[in-house]
Amino acid sequence: MQDFPPRIATFFTDTDDAPSPDPDTRSPAAFLRWILRQQWQVILASTAACLLWLLPLTFGPYIFGRAVDDGILAGSTPHLLGWAGVMLAVVLVGGVFGVVFHTLVVRSWLISLYGTTQMVTRKIAQMGHVLPRRSPTGEVLSVASSDSDEFGALTEILARSAAQLVSYLTVAAIVLSMSVELGILVLVAAPVLLGAALPLLRPLHRRQQVERSRNSELTSLATDIVAGLRILRGIGGEETFGRNYAHQSQQARRAGVSSGIWQAAVEAVGVLFSGIFLVSLVWLGTREVESGELTVGQLVSFLGYGLFMVGPIRTFFELAQKGTRALVSARRAIAIFEQAPPWREPAAPRPLDGTAEITDDLSGFTARPGELTVVVSAVPEQSSALADRLGRYLPPDTNPVGEDEDDELKGRAARQARADRERRRARIAARDEEVATRAWGVRVGGVDLSEAGLDDVRRVVLVSDTGSSLFAGTLQDAIDPHGRLTREAAEDALRAANAEDVYDALPEGWQGQLDERGRGLSGGQRQRVVLARALAVEAPILVLVEPTSAVDAHTEARIAERVTTLRRGRTTVVCTVSPLWLHHADRVVLLQDGVVAADGDHAHLLEHDATYRSVVARALDEADDPVDEGASR
Repeated sequence: MQDFPPRIATFFTDTDDAPSPDPDTRSPAAFLRWILRQQWQVILASTAACLLWLLPLTFGPYIFGRAVDDGILAGSTPHLLGWAGVMLAVVLVGGVFGVVFHTLVVRSWLISLYGTTQMVTRKIAQMGHVLPRRSPTGEVLSVASSDSDEFGALTEILARSAAQLVSYLTVAAIVLSMSVELGILVLVAAPVLLGAALPLLRPLHRRQQVERSRNSELTSLATDIVAGLRILRGIGGEETFGRNYAHQSQQARRAGVSSGIWQAAVEAVGVLFSGIFLVSLVWLGTREVESGELTVGQLVSFLGYGLFMVGPIRTFFELAQKGTRALVSARRAIAIFEQAPPWREPAAPRPLDGTAEITDDLSGFTARPGELTVVVSAVPEQSSALADRLGRYLPPDTNPVGEDEDDELKGRAARQARADRERRRARIAARDEEVATRAWGVRVGGVDLSEAGLDDVRRVVLVSDTGSSLFAGTLQDAIDPHGRLTREAAEDALRAANAEDVYDALPEGWQGQLDERGRGLSGGQRQRVVLARALAVEAPILVLVEPTSAVDAHTEARIAERVTTLRRGRTTVVCTVSPLWLHHADRVVLLQDGVVAADGDHAHLLEHDATYRSVVARALDEADDPVDEGASR
């Protein structure tokens, strides 16, 4: 059985993967049971190893007491050596299986941690641009990082607690055989201590929810700031967002302190009652020795077991705490994993012909086969909305619903807020499905995109917009993530995007490492690498949204000329008002109020259409403004 790295094939199945069951998202407890079932063999092996690791603690006091009674007090050297040999064997077994146990629990921890991270990755791949419409980015990141760690912690404490429980019952049986009174004390100590701590677990649970929520919001805010740092610097918004981040970080700190106080209270109760139990055991044991009911060796055994029982009791407290934290994390996880994509594959999908024209009913836009069509609009959002429709993407017009909004509410108000969140998320999902399953209104060669398979749509129509990002990896991975290109094709795409300087700047060339989001590159370099990646796909229909907004005029002119040459004979749509692209366009379409107001060649529209002339003239004025050379290099 291969359990690490964990083989995860949930939500959708690749050709090379064996299908895995999707997680049980009916409730947080059901989800945790599903997590544990996925690696029950490792947890069972960990429990067995832990039992053997605990042998010296479970039987050590008894062996030591017998050595005192049969060997030291009786003056028998053979008995003393015999019990010493038994103790040595037990210690050796415990030492060996201690290593085995810790190896197995780390393994189970990593399986849960990386397995959850893989499930989040697969859910993101399955949902695509739909997931941020429903759940905040920070919550998704939190599930993949901190929450996945809680699931790993649960597998570890569960195996240890099961072994400690067996050891606890074994010790109780041993002490009952020596003294019924002391045995009963040992047996009931753990349930009493757990019962004393239970009233503290509910407020601890609630404050841990608040802490998770604040950290999630802080992560989302940090992600947004990093993504828009260049823009913030340009508009002088760094100080404002810095204050917002400082305020949010203080809220996260206060939530962490509040959670820590209650966790400390739970642990303090555990220490207090463990001490009371130990003192009671010593007092009762001493009295029974005085009355002759116990031998000295048995008293030594009881004292040893008294110290030993502190361990299981604290482990049971730890189980309650980590179980509580895992339930909090599970509730956040199922809010992500229960999401379902709105797309439905048609019963009889129709193939798309990438050499045919593409039309949009809503705007009246048409892109003719093999032509470079430039879409001009005074409102950039309108041309971006057209690009989304051409690629069959849902519009970014919803606010995601956070799982822990209003999480400081209690009782009925908290339940009402949770139900309201579920209804809001359900409304978004229902709306997405209604839009995604009806006739889309964009046709390729007369075939509506809703009549074709989504994979076929993504193969034929590629949309590359300003939100496209780079992942950490080599330059080759960035340009050719699927490893399908020849070196010549990759170089052609890099040259068409005028991104040769990125290749030259990396000491290892194609194997040079890029940071996540291309942080080591300028804004212009990132944009050109993204453009090269889009060109390298050689999609039959390519839609580019402001592909050169971060480069200077000279670079933009070269890119427009080279892309035109590279894409000749294939349908290309560019949404921009840049005159440098307009000069290369086979056809220009003017959008006004979201619909086509005019179309033709650039020179004709410039001469005869006043609206078009005003839009392009404004773009010319902006192009004459000084350009930040650092952004274009």
